[in-house]
Amino acid sequence: MTDKFVDRLPAPEIAGVVIPWFTPADRPTPDRLRETSGLVEALGCQLGFVRPEQIRKKNPSFLLSGGILDRMAGDLEEGACTLAVVDGALSPVQQRNLEKRLGMKVIDRTGLILEIFGLRARTKEGRLQVELARILYERSRLVRTWTHLERQRGGSGFLSGPGESQLEADRRMLDDKILRLRRDLDEVKRTRSVQRTGRRRSGTPVIALVGYTNSGKSTLFNRLTGADVFAKDMPFATLDPTIRKVELPSLGDAALIDTVGFISDLPTHLIDSFQATLEESLQADLLVHVRDRSSVADREQARDVMSVLERLEKESGLALPPLIEAWNKIDAMPASEAAALKNLALAETDPPAVAVSALTGDGMGELLKLIERSLLSGRLEIELDLSPAQGRVRAWLHQKGDVVEERAAEDGSSHLVVRLSAERLGQFRSEFPGLLRAADHSAAED
Repeated sequence: MTDKFVDRLPAPEIAGVVIPWFTPADRPTPDRLRETSGLVEALGCQLGFVRPEQIRKKNPSFLLSGGILDRMAGDLEEGACTLAVVDGALSPVQQRNLEKRLGMKVIDRTGLILEIFGLRARTKEGRLQVELARILYERSRLVRTWTHLERQRGGSGFLSGPGESQLEADRRMLDDKILRLRRDLDEVKRTRSVQRTGRRRSGTPVIALVGYTNSGKSTLFNRLTGADVFAKDMPFATLDPTIRKVELPSLGDAALIDTVGFISDLPTHLIDSFQATLEESLQADLLVHVRDRSSVADREQARDVMSVLERLEKESGLALPPLIEAWNKIDAMPASEAAALKNLALAETDPPAVAVSALTGDGMGELLKLIERSLLSGRLEIELDLSPAQGRVRAWLHQKGDVVEERAAEDGSSHLVVRLSAERLGQFRSEFPGLLRAADHSAAED
């Protein structure tokens, strides 16, 4: 016998990356270079090289011009790369031609993100969404991509005709899969709707974290809830949405949702496929937009996030919930800049914001207070005088509302000041008709 072990694990892929840009406004920033490098590493590949290349004139066959393509081929060979990544949009013909020219697998930005999502999906819902996005992407690549798709399939006899081409058959097969996956995701939507209805009936406020990928959402989620969701300094470290309980200072229990991160040039296929998950954000009572304020690309990233949310709002017909911002990663900033950011957050900002560090816990108390103030701002305040016999009313108000003040009199009656959402106020009127008179409550928002 030998003491040597045979390593049967496959060698990791080594990826060479080119980021094409066309105008000075498109030129990749250092943050974009780091983001692309992070995407490759999130796929589990070693990074051979990453280089921006200016494309003065697009080559219809390859996208890249001859000199750039020759330089890329040489670098791929020198770095022993096994995967070529073009961090941009490739047409099916360009992808096929590049694979022939370079002699290896080539993927574009959409393909790269889809590969990462395929690795990260853990739940049945996540796998369904990734599979749907992958098939939608593949379907768009059938046309003129492979020559075997031009073959005809048909029966015998003069009545059968030439039959359908392999291209048509493959497209029909993918359409059938898409239909099945959409049905399965519709079932997910129904399940989520039932769960949301249950949370509403219990009076539990729902808060959703949204933000650019790698902004620290999952770290903040773990800090606020004490959960152990996978959080790592890489894009799309977590994919499946997670819901946990968070304790608010006076409102008590609330539900906190950690959603998938957004990214610039987020593929349309992904937005369409993850709509069931992303709409969970639009059904929340409050959105917390987590921003990485230590990033020089923070403003551009914030615009990308709002762009996706506005698209979802338009396509779903649902209005965006109230929104606040958590200015994260102040621990990664110089002390003077972090202090200035804290002072800015204390001023009246639109939307309201608080400076925090999810890693160290700095600012968590202020964030919870801001969340609670924002949830209460849409509530109506009512005043009631209850007799000792109206114990059920008092119990309902304590369970469903926020009792701001309660004074007991010597005769056993009590005076209550309670905040209720508009929905809860309607339920109260239905449950206890006639108890509230027009003069008994203020419709002014608190």
